[in-house]
Amino acid sequence: MWDLSRFRGNTALIEDSGKSLTYAELLKASEQLYHAIGSRCLVFSLCTNSIGSILGYTCFINQRIVPILINSHLESALRQQLLDVYQPSYLWVPKCQVEEFPQVRLVYEDYGYALLSTNYDRSFRLYDELALLLTTSGSTGSPKFVRQSYQNILSNTNSIISYLELDETERPITTLPMNYTYGLSIINTHLMVGATILVTDKGLMQKEFWNFFKQYNATSFGGVPYTYEMLDKLRFNRMDLPSLRTMTQAGGKLIPELHEKFAVYAQEKRKKFIVMYGQCEATARMGYLPADMAIKKKGSMGIAIPGGKFTLIDTEDRIITDAHMTGELVYEGKNVTLGYAECGEDLLKGDERKGILKTGDMAQFDEEGYYYIVGRKKRFLKIYGNRVNLDEIDRMIKAEFDIDCASAGADDHMCIYITKNQLLQEVKRFIVHKTGLNALAFKIIVIDEIPKNDSGKVMYSELKKYDRVEQY
Repeated sequence: MWDLSRFRGNTALIEDSGKSLTYAELLKASEQLYHAIGSRCLVFSLCTNSIGSILGYTCFINQRIVPILINSHLESALRQQLLDVYQPSYLWVPKCQVEEFPQVRLVYEDYGYALLSTNYDRSFRLYDELALLLTTSGSTGSPKFVRQSYQNILSNTNSIISYLELDETERPITTLPMNYTYGLSIINTHLMVGATILVTDKGLMQKEFWNFFKQYNATSFGGVPYTYEMLDKLRFNRMDLPSLRTMTQAGGKLIPELHEKFAVYAQEKRKKFIVMYGQCEATARMGYLPADMAIKKKGSMGIAIPGGKFTLIDTEDRIITDAHMTGELVYEGKNVTLGYAECGEDLLKGDERKGILKTGDMAQFDEEGYYYIVGRKKRFLKIYGNRVNLDEIDRMIKAEFDIDCASAGADDHMCIYITKNQLLQEVKRFIVHKTGLNALAFKIIVIDEIPKNDSGKVMYSELKKYDRVEQY
């Protein structure tokens, strides 16, 4: 996948601890780790944003070992369920977590990580082109993984490099978990061009993150909508960040007001703000909004990436050709992944999608061919016969009250979860006014925090436990 020898003298990784690796050192460490494994097999990699974690991933992909990437902080019972289902030959884990696996054998360690040999009775056969398994469910223990091929990763990596115009002078800083497809794509693309990745597990709200950012002159970062909501609260536009060149956003639709705010900031500061669209089922990216269109097309996720193609279909699977008509977004490209795995036997499955993905997102395009996501196919309710877009409800509330919120429910009964008790009645009046629907259709529930997964997306299944709270 990556020709690490091509950039031998370049620094590949710098950790906030001060440790660093050149591409030559990364290549040598990768070869030593492979020697300890010896052949193609399945490995569970417990991911952190660290040199050791990225070293393992680089080795596995380059040496055709198949990793399953999960968050190192995944609850132990959920993690054990996954291990029992997939029965990997090895585990690649932080050294501080080795004691959590008493029934395994330590065979190798390097850069704060340890390779553990398991003792499962069987190993599942692997499809020749299977490269990687990633979860779509964040911090849950679901056994459902997306099966990505080597071609998927290579195709998407090259497309992203092309439209972001990446080269070896880049210094991205990690802001997302590497077991999340968006965070991983940043690693994939920058290793491909010989850039230097600034590696930290620190968050945006921590002073140490910004000290590291400034000390090593970070040139870019990526974020989901929640990231940009936090940056706005931090008064990001007042920060002095002369090294910053590019900000990217994906992982859900940014409210148009916030989109415009960061686009204007970027234009004034001569930086790039690039909104992107993607799913793990398409490796990472499917669409992007060119930086020079960020203000003019606020709210748009853009156009298809190089080598990709978008169409819209109606409920009868007929292609929509008129602008401003809503339909399901369909993507076609070499980065469309093989399909899902839900058990060990599924690792032998081949390409089930044949390069075509029905995204489940409802969208429109304008007269110039720019696409706008209007909601998820399953994120609509019928309230007294009226079709209501839950994602649009969330956006309206966030824009009006500057609070975190999430909506869910069933037909004729919408639940809106907010985090500020003093706004309960105001939010209720606002939604009734905006929708023109009877107040009895809406239940406002105040909770301490909106549950989110590793990638900052709302975990709607977790909201159900609050439904009995009697708040209106």
